[in-house]
Amino acid sequence: MVNAAQRAQPTRVQRAWDVLAGVLDPEVPALSLCDLGIVRDVREDGETLEVVLTPTYSGCPATEVIERSVAEAVEGAGLGPVRLKLQRAPAWTTDWIGEDGRRKLREYGIAPPGHLAADAAVPIRLVPRRIAPVACPRCGSTHTEQLSAFGATACKSLHRCLDCREPFEHFKPI
Repeated sequence: MVNAAQRAQPTRVQRAWDVLAGVLDPEVPALSLCDLGIVRDVREDGETLEVVLTPTYSGCPATEVIERSVAEAVEGAGLGPVRLKLQRAPAWTTDWIGEDGRRKLREYGIAPPGHLAADAAVPIRLVPRRIAPVACPRCGSTHTEQLSAFGATACKSLHRCLDCREPFEHFKPI
């Protein structure tokens, strides 16, 4: 028979989610791996916890660091042993970044990506496409310009606000 105190205790899987919510992304330390949507699932398999991860892209150089951080966090919390599973399909998309993660990006000084329409066809283009204005995460102005297609990492571009004159990075939508 389970008493009320036992029912109030979080499950091992929930405790793992709570721990993983504190594991920061090595390239964008303002966000946890959960904020980014990289942690797809946590499930029990007997004595082992399986953590399913979807890298932001297949060539992401931070994947090994992410795997090590996840394993160390789960085992360090006494919830191990842990098995990591990389799941590349469906492919990660910036739509997996939640509203809390988008707020954290703005507060960190990175303009969050826009949402992609699920049913939008994306044609192949041989000429540069017009990009919607990116709002400055500092003053909110959309009077901005792109300085470089790439920022500190391949998933970000470098911009400048023409009103407050501050440079900032934009997390590119994928």
